[in-house]
Amino acid sequence: MTRSLSAEQVAEASRRVERVYGVLARVYDGFFDWALGPGRRYAVRSLPIESGDRVLEVGVGTGLSLPLYPRSSRVTGIDISDAMMERARARVEGLGWQNLELRKMDARSLLFPDESFDHVLAPYVISVVPEPRRVMAEMRRVCRIGGTILVVNHFGSSNRLIHGVEGLITPMTEWLGFRMDLPVETVTDTDGLEVTGIERVNLLGLWRLVKMRRIV
Repeated sequence: MTRSLSAEQVAEASRRVERVYGVLARVYDGFFDWALGPGRRYAVRSLPIESGDRVLEVGVGTGLSLPLYPRSSRVTGIDISDAMMERARARVEGLGWQNLELRKMDARSLLFPDESFDHVLAPYVISVVPEPRRVMAEMRRVCRIGGTILVVNHFGSSNRLIHGVEGLITPMTEWLGFRMDLPVETVTDTDGLEVTGIERVNLLGLWRLVKMRRIV
């Protein structure tokens, strides 16, 4: 089960995420993409994007995914970190793509009307946010009925020993901006979503790509 946090704890966790990624922005591409890039690229390829489809990327970071989308689609990327967004904007300028918008936004309160997007992708963000179930509910809300939601993330192991270790080190990893022991059910149990597949991705299959469809 995910923990219930007070309003003060949520606010402090959000500030910590901003601080951590403000520092990581300078090295994120070189340090993390070698390990996380394969899962990110596979996730984008897995989206059934058709010409004109509206895509939301939650936690766009430095924009590593942006060159991967079809130019016939309309992509919106959001992130809470100014430093990460600055690098994403530079990447967008280099692409010269008009159908691409970046907005600073808290994933817990998405500033979009219901059913605004055909597809929603959340790469490596669910274990970062302080209220992951609230984020999942918001992602479902802004995705159209019948649309696709993909989550790429590390989730707690089903092996009792490994999961125990993950729980012990999570207080330390949280200071680096993520949890190691988040249950996959945090994502798969979201009301109104049907799980259509779960695949292991990245180095040693330690991350999972959860594929879902909004049914109500």
